[in-house]
Amino acid sequence: MIFNTVGPAYRVHTQRLVIRCWQPEDASLLKASVDENLEHLRPQMPWAVNEPTDLQTKIESIRQFRGKFDLGQDFTYGIFNLDETRVLGGTGLHPRIGKAALEIGYWIHHTYTNKGLATETAAALTQVAFKINKVNRVEIHCDPENIASVRVAEKIGFFHEATLSRRLLREGQAPRDTMIWTMFADQYPSGTVATTKIEAYNVTGQRIL
Repeated sequence: MIFNTVGPAYRVHTQRLVIRCWQPEDASLLKASVDENLEHLRPQMPWAVNEPTDLQTKIESIRQFRGKFDLGQDFTYGIFNLDETRVLGGTGLHPRIGKAALEIGYWIHHTYTNKGLATETAAALTQVAFKINKVNRVEIHCDPENIASVRVAEKIGFFHEATLSRRLLREGQAPRDTMIWTMFADQYPSGTVATTKIEAYNVTGQRIL
């Protein structure tokens, strides 16, 4: 679903990052980043169990990401360094949690963890979700044992709404619990995340935030 006529944000600039819609020419950078992070990704990212994949598969995946993005069905982003020569991770605003709501997902290249990049990314996309997508609720879901993700949610002002027992299903593993961290639209303006300095641009390159 498309939430408004201004967005979505195809590019988001933060202090240290470019967060943008994937392009087919990013396939080799994405493959390199994923291949370098398989041990790091597999415990937390269900899709990583099917990696590594070849370059053509990456191209097709990116085409699907872009197609859904253009149709307003799902918003999957790459996280790049400022000159866009390296993929530092992936993120997204996903409308899988109900009407007028988006879930933020993310992963960071193991070389760049513990530098606050996940927090910077989640703060930026929270602002995009409320200011551009005009949603009523944003959530972050994570495994209770994923302490890094718990800290990200806490740092940007989300509250722990619930822990669902045995809801996270991964191939070859016992079901795991899932924490739900939430922020509502009326809570957003008073939080520190609302003051995060970002720039956002639509598909034509027009600045919209």
